Amino acid sequence: MAKRKSQRKWPHLVGSKWTARQPRWGWRHFHAINCQNLGKRVFVELVATCDAQTRFWVAARQLQDRQLWQPGWCRLSELPEATDGRAWEQD
Repeated sequence: MAKRKSQRKWPHLVGSKWTARQPRWGWRHFHAINCQNLGKRVFVELVATCDAQTRFWVAARQLQDRQLWQPGWCRLSELPEATDGRAWEQD
């Protein structure tokens, strides 16, 4: 049996939800709507949950960095402490 050439890497990303540790374009909560393989790299298109006009592409590997992103939608009080030792403050 031949392997499928256009096998999608990280197929579970589309539809996933993410919380940015720091606001991105004024928002923290995003969901993935698209995934693109470019060679060995995978990019994910994220859209702000409260503003469909706010969308951007991010490398899928960055979503694994818990200093930048938390999986799912988290409240500010649920976010782990920042690397400098203090918890994130509400705006």
